[in-house]
This record gives sequence, structure tokens and C-alpha cells, in this order.
Amino acid sequence: QVQLVESGGGLVQPGGSLRLSCAASGSIFHIVSMGWYRQAPGKQRELVATKTSGGSTEYADSVKGRFTISRDNAKNSVYLQMNSLQPEDTAVYYCYGRLYRTTTTTDWSDYWGQGTQVTVSS
Repeated sequence: QVQLVESGGGLVQPGGSLRLSCAASGSIFHIVSMGWYRQAPGKQRELVATKTSGGSTEYADSVKGRFTISRDNAKNSVYLQMNSLQPEDTAVYYCYGRLYRTTTTTDWSDYWGQGTQVTVSS
């Protein structure tokens, strides 16, 4: 079974940095894209950053210039380097992956990790 597992969350001061990691495991034929979403208290879940296997990236306007997404396709992993963190970045961060489970071209699904807490506070 496919599973996404996040790590790297924690408590940091404003202006600090964190690096989130996510690894996909299980029956995986090909990962189309991986990325990160977050949900802050009282807000809806929103896209933070995604990266396709071909290298295309997408960032939320609120994190451009501060966050950097990267992937290691050989390890089925995705990372999020978060710099200049601010209190408004406080949220549960969820790893996301769209992947093919078999060689059938239409047999793809979206998967989500369990979430990791990021708290930015002095």
C-alpha cells in the first residue's frame, strides 16, 4: 500500500528555518508530482508548493522567495526548505503526491501524509 510520511516539523522563532521531508513508499510505478499543503487554525487547507517529476514548480504567493521545494526522484521523496518563517506560517503541513500505481496510463491517484506541525512563535 502507498504511504506518505512527513517529518521535520517543530517549533521555531520568527526568522528561523525548518526543513520538511516526505517519503513515499509502497506499490509505486511513477510519481507525477509531489508537494506540500498546509492548514492553519481557522483557515482552509491551501497549496504551499508542488514539483513535478519534470522539474516544474508552483508556489503560493505568500511563500515565494522564502520557501524552496526540491525532490529526489530516486528516493521518492520531496523536501521543503522554509526560511524567514513568520507566525502566519504556523500550520499543519501535509505532504501530497500524485502517482501511478501500475503501468496503466489512467491508473493514478492522489495521496496525503498524516501531517506535521510547524509552529512559529517567540
